[in-house]
Amino acid sequence: MQSSPTPSLPLPAALRLLVELCALDSTSGRESAVLPALLPALATRGARVEVQDLGPGRCNVLATWGEPRVLYSTHLDTVPPYLPPRWDGETLHGRGACDAKGQIAAQLLAIDQLRAEGLAHFGWLGLAGEETDSLGAQEILAWKDRFRACRVLVNGEPTELKVAAGQRGVENLVLSCQGRAAHGGSPEQGHNAILDLLAWLEGVRAIPLGRDPDLGPEVWNLGTLHGGDSPNIVPAWAEAWLNVRTVPGSGFRQAVEALRPATGTLRVALQEPPCTFPPVPGFARAPVPFGSDAPQLQPLVPDATLVLAGPGSITCAHTDQERLSLADFLAGVDLFARLGRAFAENRP
Repeated sequence: MQSSPTPSLPLPAALRLLVELCALDSTSGRESAVLPALLPALATRGARVEVQDLGPGRCNVLATWGEPRVLYSTHLDTVPPYLPPRWDGETLHGRGACDAKGQIAAQLLAIDQLRAEGLAHFGWLGLAGEETDSLGAQEILAWKDRFRACRVLVNGEPTELKVAAGQRGVENLVLSCQGRAAHGGSPEQGHNAILDLLAWLEGVRAIPLGRDPDLGPEVWNLGTLHGGDSPNIVPAWAEAWLNVRTVPGSGFRQAVEALRPATGTLRVALQEPPCTFPPVPGFARAPVPFGSDAPQLQPLVPDATLVLAGPGSITCAHTDQERLSLADFLAGVDLFARLGRAFAENRP
């Protein structure tokens, strides 16, 4: 399905590629859908383009102008549902506007600007699956030898034009309780697993949370809660999934384990440690509340120098209000260009 902005409102030339990308439904698992717009845009820029096939409908895309010393990256996929682009005269609305097709378009315009200034040796990398399985970030490591001269990787995400100080870690904790089924008319004959789990969660709510000066506060979210099989049966099982955003030195998981009831078990379904990114002279750092492929991409750069930044706000990403204003988009182009200059070679 494709869409176009409101015909009665003229579209700024700077946004044309972004609208073409947003008009293509590339929700996770169908990243190759962006190729009809992306490949011509890279070809007109004189890039050497390689497409890494990741299976049906999935790919990574690498564009290079010489051997990359500055590598820009972001992701090709978006979260569902697909929302077609709409231009209101000041802001582009639609899925991918800021997360992350706005990053693609802004990065390519920044590369245009830097090359027009006589700078060289750039790369751009589009990745599959950042919103789900990070398949693209995992598979691109097989091409690590292409980045031996790389000085920095600039990963685009909607950070409100700030350079991220790092990322909090992620842990998915599965809290389970086992009870004993009985007839709902005789609950004393059974043991209610849901009540055990609720008591455990009430204790979890009182656990003190950490704070890091670079990464911000530790937080957690009760994402799912399930239990029992029928209203007239004492529930023999209950399960809750917690998504925890950890900071260095976190003791949250250990505190949850210490509160575990005799009928409970704790399983770690996902564990990614927190990380910080090196400061860039001349650019202020700030914490960000989300995760990205950035930590997995650090091995592509010989000294692991990575910058996470971009236009747009994570507060509207993943919602039906996703948007990116023209002013923010142009400021993003400028930010990416300034970051590129900070690491690019001098003029010949």
